[in-house]
Amino acid sequence: MKKIVVFIMVLALLAGCQTKKLETFSNTSVTAGFDTFISIQVLTESKEKFDEYFERSIKKFEELNQYFDIYHTYDGVNNLKVINDQAGVAPVQVDQSIIDMLHVAKEFYDYSDGELDITMGALLKVWHKYREEGLLYMSEGELGRVPSKEELEEAKACSGWQYVEIDDEKDTVFINNPCVSLDVGGIAKGFAAEVIAKDLESQGVTTGVVNAGGNTRTIGTKQGDKPWRVQIENPEGKDSTLIVERKGTASFVTSGDYQRYYIAEDGNTYHHIIDPRTNFPADHFHSVTIITPDSAVADALSTTLFTMTYEEGLALLSKYNQEHPDSLVSAVWLMDANHEVETDNKLVAGNYLCVYTDDLIGSIEVITK
Repeated sequence: MKKIVVFIMVLALLAGCQTKKLETFSNTSVTAGFDTFISIQVLTESKEKFDEYFERSIKKFEELNQYFDIYHTYDGVNNLKVINDQAGVAPVQVDQSIIDMLHVAKEFYDYSDGELDITMGALLKVWHKYREEGLLYMSEGELGRVPSKEELEEAKACSGWQYVEIDDEKDTVFINNPCVSLDVGGIAKGFAAEVIAKDLESQGVTTGVVNAGGNTRTIGTKQGDKPWRVQIENPEGKDSTLIVERKGTASFVTSGDYQRYYIAEDGNTYHHIIDPRTNFPADHFHSVTIITPDSAVADALSTTLFTMTYEEGLALLSKYNQEHPDSLVSAVWLMDANHEVETDNKLVAGNYLCVYTDDLIGSIEVITK
């Protein structure tokens, strides 16, 4: 009898040790914030478990959207709009996530010699006004206006990190110049995607994807030990596209000129990524994609490199990779086909020339639709 009991107990233990079958579940929200969608994909044991992950992620995304919002206030929330509204008045006590994001932004401001500058909210506000007006004109069959250089220079004068005081002990942010304001559009979405991905990892997720409006952050190794395949959008939205492969955890973030733009009376197209050296939209490329483990870093660098020449961007990446050997950065530049670049790492994708860093050799392919 004892042998039978022991045998039954062993069978029960073996059954308990068997790995549960894992399945991939996904869901998307288009109302969680940042004026975009967020999609979560997780390899897990059940739909119920996935729903827990999804609801938790959406709640965090909504929270971060409120913190980083520069246009709206929320009951009981001290966000970036409150900080901007209190410029020259008083310090504002904020959530730690705002402090953390501002420190990352300052790091890349220093690293890029000011190419990524979230303190030029006044300048971006001018362009936002003209862009919204231009989009309205275009909907009525007319062309938009272009701000004068004088108006842009006056707004640009209201910028600089010397006007931003961060007190880590008191968790406060104070803008000591009333004309200065913060705009974190060049980093906030990537930062939010990274926060959510790390939270999922802390909950035990080992395989998954967070896609925040095209900012893609993978978690761990894809099922079957296959590489993740992420698409780089064709600016024209047709003909062909690029696919980049990468194994393991990585972030894929693209900054481009084919969203949020208007056509002006001078016949030129004006998009939303402003070069702080000229005060006008950058015109070197159609898009820059960064691949690196941290999504906030990828977002910051994609914005930064979009406003730099190819040579300047390559030099910045070389410097960064030398100083961060454990979190290397790769890049893909998409430009006009007649653009001249001295490198063998290039291929033609439809009407565009694709240029990429050495480590992506063999990892990029053109897919014809």
